Amino acid sequence: MTISGALSNALTGLTANSRMADTVSANIANVLTEGYAPRDVALQSQRDGRGVSVTGITRQVDTALLGDLRLADSALTASETRAGFARAIERAVGMPGTPGGLSERLTALESSLVSAAARPEETTRLQTVIRDADALAGTLNTASDRIQTLRSDADADIARTVKQLNDDLQSVAKLNKQIAAAKANGRNSSGLEDQRQRVVDNLAQVVPIRQVPRDNDQVALVSTGGAILLDGRAAKIDFDATPIITADMGQPGTPLPGIRIDGLDIRANDTGPLGGGKLAALFDNRDRVGVDAQSSMDAIARDLIERVSNAGVDPNPPADGTHLFTDAQMPLNPADDIGLAGRISLNNRIDPESDADAYRIRDGLGAAVPGPVGNDAFLKNLSDALSEFSTLDVGSAKRSLAGHITDAAGRIASDRLSADQHVSFATAQAAELQSLQLENGVDTDAELQRLLLVEQAFAANARMVKTVDEMIDTLLRI
Repeated sequence: MTISGALSNALTGLTANSRMADTVSANIANVLTEGYAPRDVALQSQRDGRGVSVTGITRQVDTALLGDLRLADSALTASETRAGFARAIERAVGMPGTPGGLSERLTALESSLVSAAARPEETTRLQTVIRDADALAGTLNTASDRIQTLRSDADADIARTVKQLNDDLQSVAKLNKQIAAAKANGRNSSGLEDQRQRVVDNLAQVVPIRQVPRDNDQVALVSTGGAILLDGRAAKIDFDATPIITADMGQPGTPLPGIRIDGLDIRANDTGPLGGGKLAALFDNRDRVGVDAQSSMDAIARDLIERVSNAGVDPNPPADGTHLFTDAQMPLNPADDIGLAGRISLNNRIDPESDADAYRIRDGLGAAVPGPVGNDAFLKNLSDALSEFSTLDVGSAKRSLAGHITDAAGRIASDRLSADQHVSFATAQAAELQSLQLENGVDTDAELQRLLLVEQAFAANARMVKTVDEMIDTLLRI
């Protein structure tokens, strides 16, 4: 080996050792940085045998594990979104035993009816019946209003999520171009790739996606449902928000706005091209879970009105066809019961705030003047009507009104429990994959060992340069 060859080897070795030391220190410094992939220096022997050259910095990423983790994170986010909505629905309806819930309101009304029937001459007891009946109707109104508020909130969350989805897709498209430009100019693009990985991780929580490699270290993004979200250019996702949602929206014949990809309408549920993540869960909350909860409340409201409207319950019914409970002060229209829970109200012939007309809850709502103070027939009829067994729809079991309320609350509680179980499973799965990814992250012990080897190699190369320098000095003195 010539002196010049030895010097070239030593100098290129020093350069490589310097890059390796920088890389090791960067790895250790970013051991807690989310989305940071460990770096390694790629070396290649020079063709003429005169040393080594640095060909680039490589990121150590297990792409298969990363893809599985993204799918797990997407499932976890979807499960949490569904569970949060289910808990909110449960609070809106109120479970049996919940203060102010439907069951408690009905129990209070049934108790006050029994008490008033025992002493029908006492106006205070009659007034208590009126107030309890008004409270029961008001609780149905409140539950309906809360359900529609939750659906409106879900719609607003969809709009925010779609905006985030579009922004993140544009960010990935921009980072793709920057990475390609860095590669073309021989610059290190590892930092840009880390940033892109974090953005794609965020995207995966909204829509489960697969990352497909493209030329020049660019990537394409395809949803697990088959939608191409990014391949060269980012797809445009459109959604028309509905600020205020009413009970009839989302019912057959009045669908709520869906979602579009590049102007093409697609299914927004779990079986659609964007299904499986948070976005599909939000649509499911708005269009299925919320609608089902509203239907349950409407069925209970209809049953309540029909019970007190049955022939013979009111010995002196009003001429306008209304009864104790009304559909916004109108008789029940069986063909128009969507949103009934929000419209049900106590007949305005009796006033919860005044005892002037309290006699009508004893003598009949159509009574013009007070009747015999000992007449308890209407009160007993009302009590019997609430306890009578009936069906809410064809094929359903016969229940008292309390039984129907308990059944509805049980279904809602069961849905919430199922959603919580899905969260537990998804959390465990994501945590396990996260643990595996952390094992593939920066190993500080291994990095420190590498640093010791770099130090030894640096010292050896430096010694070579010093030796060559001494040899040249010797030759010059000859």
